[in-house]
Amino acid sequence: MTVNPVLVLCLGNEVLSDDRFGYEIAERLTQVPLSPGSDVQFTSIAGFGLIDLLKNRESVLVVDTILTGKHKPGTIHYFPVGNLIPSNGLIHSHQINLPTALEIGRRFGEVMPHNIQVLAVEAQDVTTLSEQLTPPVADAIEMALERIRQWSTAASARAPVLQDSGAISLI
Repeated sequence: MTVNPVLVLCLGNEVLSDDRFGYEIAERLTQVPLSPGSDVQFTSIAGFGLIDLLKNRESVLVVDTILTGKHKPGTIHYFPVGNLIPSNGLIHSHQINLPTALEIGRRFGEVMPHNIQVLAVEAQDVTTLSEQLTPPVADAIEMALERIRQWSTAASARAPVLQDSGAISLI
């Protein structure tokens, strides 16, 4: 089985207002395909569940919302995953964030991507039960899609074709 080396991983919750951003992006990207060798996936999982989605990939773009409180809602942030702070003081597995999941995957012998970027939109509301984005976040979708297409083209040009090793996961 061939594994597409490039992944746009959209995270969020489709019923929590602006946290729906990842879902909206994934839906739109399924209508307009990205570069050959690119996959688009939406998930609301976190922690250990991310390991299986990330393993055996060359390049990953994580699309999500963010609340910094320093920027206006709708602001697009783009940065390497290394800018995120690993989990501290874990009480249970649901507290594992992306950098920690990557490290755990590597320690269990999984081939984890080295090129991981994050595209996040500054959210206004991620707590209201709603299937509607707030206006500033909805207005950011087209700009985010353009940035994702550019990233996909560049990542696909550099990524080798990976073959599934058929390895059994220890997790």
